[in-house]
Amino acid sequence: MDSPREGAGSQATVFGAPLDATQSFRFGAAAGPRAVREMSASLETYSPVLDRDIDDVALGDLGDLTLERLALPAALEAIEHATARAASVADRVLMLGGEHTVTLAGYRAIKRLYPDAALVSLDAHLDLREEYEGQALTHASWLYHAGVEHGFEDIVQLGVRSGAREEWPRAREACRFSSRELTMPDEVRGELSERPLYLTIDIDVLDPAAAPGTGCPEPGGATFTEVERFLHSLAGTRVVAADLVEVSPSLDPSGATAVAAAKLLREVVLLPKSTEMHQ
Repeated sequence: MDSPREGAGSQATVFGAPLDATQSFRFGAAAGPRAVREMSASLETYSPVLDRDIDDVALGDLGDLTLERLALPAALEAIEHATARAASVADRVLMLGGEHTVTLAGYRAIKRLYPDAALVSLDAHLDLREEYEGQALTHASWLYHAGVEHGFEDIVQLGVRSGAREEWPRAREACRFSSRELTMPDEVRGELSERPLYLTIDIDVLDPAAAPGTGCPEPGGATFTEVERFLHSLAGTRVVAADLVEVSPSLDPSGATAVAAAKLLREVVLLPKSTEMHQ
C-alpha cells in the first residue's frame, strides 16, 4: 500500500497488529495482516457500489507492529499508541489483526481522542465473558473489558450467534443493541449517525463456507454480500477507525478468507463521510 499522496481528498492510514497470544482454539492470526495485503493486490481499486476509487484516497501504510516478543499488556499498549498516531494524521484508521484482543487497544485510543465514540462489532461470538479458562483478558473476553472501561451502552453487536450462557443476558441488557442480524433499529442507527464510530469486523461473522480461514469458525453466519451491504449502509456515518481481525491464512490455503477480508476493507476505506455524500 502506498504512502499518502499530497493533494488527495480523504486520507486513511493502515497498520498491522499481528497479535496471536490468547487464541482459544486454533492459532494463525499473526499472519493475517500480510495475507490480507497480498490478496488486496488481486482486487480492483474501484468500488462500483460506492462509485469511489482507492486511487483517489491518500492511503498510507505504517507496516506491521513487532509484537511477538511482548507480553500482552505491552503489546496492547503498542497497538494503542499506533492507533493514536495514525488517527493524528488521517481521517480514518484501519488496523489489520491479529486476534480480536487488538480491538480493545484500538478502541482505547479512539475513546481518548473521541470520548463520545461508539463501538460497532460484527462478530459471530459475543466475547462478553469476564474471563476464559482462568485468563481475564483474551480474544473471548475483550468486549467485556471494553464495556467495563468505556460503557456497555456504547456497544452495538451484530451477527452474533455464539456465546456462553452467562454472556447472553449481558448482551441483551447491558449493550446498546445486540442481534444475530446485520441490521439496526432506526433509533439506534439515528444515534450512531451523530457519533464517531469504531467499526470492528471479525472475519468469522461470515459463514465458514465463505471464510474458513479463522481460528473459531461458527456455522450459520452471514454471506459476504450481506456483510458488504451492511458496510455500505454506513455511508455517511462518521467511521473514524476500523479493524478486521481473526484471519488465519494457514487454515485456508485457497486464500478465499484473506481476499474476502481485503475486499471488505476496501469498502470501509471508501465509505464516504457525510460531507462527501453529495460531492
